[in-house]
Amino acid sequence: MTKELLAGGCLCGAVRFELTGAPEWAHSCHCSRCRKATGAAFASNLFLPAGALRFSQGEERIRSFRPPDAERFTRAFCEVCGSSLPWSNEARGRVVVPMGTLDDDPGCSPQAHIFVGSKAPWFTITDSLPQHPEALGSGERREP
Repeated sequence: MTKELLAGGCLCGAVRFELTGAPEWAHSCHCSRCRKATGAAFASNLFLPAGALRFSQGEERIRSFRPPDAERFTRAFCEVCGSSLPWSNEARGRVVVPMGTLDDDPGCSPQAHIFVGSKAPWFTITDSLPQHPEALGSGERREP
């Protein structure tokens, strides 16, 4: 993955961020939490190393929600417009960035679909990306 400086923000413009460093991975997640958080069939997320996220405006407007039993899921969002925003997963040493929040092409696209075992029954995956019934590297079925 090649892009080394990316910028993005929320729908209303209250929150702006910059990403420094090249993206490491991107995937589309079909778990029920991602579907509910986005209101769509899946969420496409970009992953960068910890420390690659810097908020340039409106960090005080960010709120987050994490279900008590979630291992990998947090939803960060703008308190003004509700747009999804990046968040740091310190336990995994990664920054998770909803790809739709980016201003420009990150120079990469999702490389796999995960949690297809719980994808929306009304959605059909039509691309040729690898499909995983659960999370990558997961030995048991768990929502993120």
